[in-house]
Amino acid sequence: MNTIFLFVATVLIWGTTWIGISAQIGEVPLIQSIFLRFALAGIVMLAGLAAIGRMRLPHRWRFVLVQALCLFSFNFVAIYNASALIPSGLVSVVFSLASIFNAINARLLFGDRITARVVLAGVIGATGLFLLFQAELSGTDATRTLQGIGWAGLGTMIFSLGNMASRKNSQMGISPVVANSWGMGIGALVLLGVIGLTGTPMVMPTGLTYWTALVYLSVIGSVIGFTTYLMLVARIGSARAGYATVIFPVVALLISTLFEGFRWTPGAVVGLGLVLLGNVVMFSRITWLTRRIATRQVKVG
Repeated sequence: MNTIFLFVATVLIWGTTWIGISAQIGEVPLIQSIFLRFALAGIVMLAGLAAIGRMRLPHRWRFVLVQALCLFSFNFVAIYNASALIPSGLVSVVFSLASIFNAINARLLFGDRITARVVLAGVIGATGLFLLFQAELSGTDATRTLQGIGWAGLGTMIFSLGNMASRKNSQMGISPVVANSWGMGIGALVLLGVIGLTGTPMVMPTGLTYWTALVYLSVIGSVIGFTTYLMLVARIGSARAGYATVIFPVVALLISTLFEGFRWTPGAVVGLGLVLLGNVVMFSRITWLTRRIATRQVKVG
């Protein structure tokens, strides 16, 4: 697979999973849908590793468990709740700011320095989100919109913590593929436990749309999507691969426009542009503006 194919595949997969999540909402309890998604994905991943003779047990499980809780269970509980309240395309835009959460958490947990570029990207992205949601926040469903933004932000924060756990696993010599495979299975078991403890009824879905979305999210979204992204990271590095998060919200919003009736206002267009610009600033090695800011900081200091 060439690099362009991997990049396009990652963007299209990640840009379309959001409408798949939306298609699963309503027929069965949310937590059941997430459980089924990662139970199937975990089985496919582990079976695939066994088939090619690469099945491995992590030599340390602590951060694999944290990764399972943060990447393949509770983060999606928040994301699915957000998708029940606001259009899935808007959820994807909030999620695209995970890089900002990553920078903050890396500072808190690993001592990484927060640069002027990170601060600038955060300010641009937050301004873009405000403009993007301005119409919804000023309407009759403002409370519902705020709740949706809150759930999406919570899911993104938990996802970021999962990235920190993945980083720790890599430092300990546990490959992302092995950690993800076992993490999906553990995440599914944890969700099953929550279903049992809370007495959540298990409902048998009847609609073809639900089952199609489940297979797509499990096999295409979780298994193939993570695989193409990891291959992309190996080819061009995490910084350049991160540009996928710049583009996939556009795909998600276009789909949301077609199937969920998302309305484009001038503020929404400008807001999306600012969110995308914030991502570009975040992932660019250096920009003219951040260089000017850094120069001024040195002069002031």
